[in-house]
Amino acid sequence: MNWLQQDWAHASVALLLTVLLAVLVRTVFQRALAARLGAGQSKPISRIAFWAVAIGGSAGALKQVGFDLSVLMGAAGILTVAVGFASQTSASNLVSGLFLLAERPFQIGDSVRIGVTSGEVLSVDLLSVKMRTFDNLFVRVPNETVMKAEIINLTRFPVRRFDLVLRLPPTPRLGEVEGLLLQTLATENVVLNEPAPQIIWLGTGERWIEVQVSAWAVRQRFLELRGRVTVGVFTMLQNEGIPAVPTASIASARPPNL
Repeated sequence: MNWLQQDWAHASVALLLTVLLAVLVRTVFQRALAARLGAGQSKPISRIAFWAVAIGGSAGALKQVGFDLSVLMGAAGILTVAVGFASQTSASNLVSGLFLLAERPFQIGDSVRIGVTSGEVLSVDLLSVKMRTFDNLFVRVPNETVMKAEIINLTRFPVRRFDLVLRLPPTPRLGEVEGLLLQTLATENVVLNEPAPQIIWLGTGERWIEVQVSAWAVRQRFLELRGRVTVGVFTMLQNEGIPAVPTASIASARPPNL
């Protein structure tokens, strides 16, 4: 075996070891960061570590067989400038992705609202966030858009509140109505006792009085809470002969499928 064959044999071994080392580094990074950042955030970082080791090792192997890396670096520099001009948006998404990984406003599996898009987070990548909407559509949101938008995490905390705002006619029975509303909430087993439900009188007009009925439930039963409270309150008011008009459901017009 002549010296050229030996160099190529050594380079091949070096490339093989580089790949094995890169895989090992990726695995170590992913396992080490998974507990702290979560699986979704640890994957992009582990990929960066993999490619850093793979590119560095490959460059060393090519140099060993006499490849002039200065030519490669020059070409890479020209290519980088060209690609940089053509991919400014991608660079912005990449930087935004790193900020998202550091800030962690949500994790994979969370139900979130980003701007006007609501759904379950499927993945958090370096360029975009992948989501599944509540009507089962796939949505890709660029990281730059995510960083600029208001983010509402619907499943971050274990309990959620539903607010039903009603307009009632002026009546001297306000104290009785408040008691009936609280009694109605108390009959629903989905409503938590702590935090306790509340009846808040918001204001009055010439022909109406506005009241907010607030109740809490564990987030897994939030949709049930919406339905039970709404049906129970309107049924009670109808039975009492009190007309009511809903003005808003503050909690969410687009609830998550919890």
